[in-house]
Amino acid sequence: MRMSSPDKDNRIKIGREYERLAADFYKNNGFIILDKNWQDSHREIDLIVQKDNQIIFVEVKSASSKKYGHPAERVDKRKQENLIKAAQKYLQEKDIKNIDLCFDVVTFVNGRLEHYPNAFGVE
Repeated sequence: MRMSSPDKDNRIKIGREYERLAADFYKNNGFIILDKNWQDSHREIDLIVQKDNQIIFVEVKSASSKKYGHPAERVDKRKQENLIKAAQKYLQEKDIKNIDLCFDVVTFVNGRLEHYPNAFGVE
């Protein structure tokens, strides 16, 4: 059995806190939180929120500095494709039809929230 490291446990704890802060951001802007950390196999959607007839799938990323690039840059093409597939599975599982959808990215750099609405889409 593989034990998780204290560093990994701490990163997960910090990540969950940023996801909570992102959820608060959406709630404060009139969105309903539909789901948090929804999983489909190896894919995960950090937040799923809704306002009116739009569902937004949210990826949350953080970094303590921009030394290794901006955290939004880590939402690369592969990550986007995985999020799109997971979102399609979510809509299918929940039998949701006739709704607008988009993908947001929320980043935290040194604890500061940055919101990128409609960061990418289904092609």
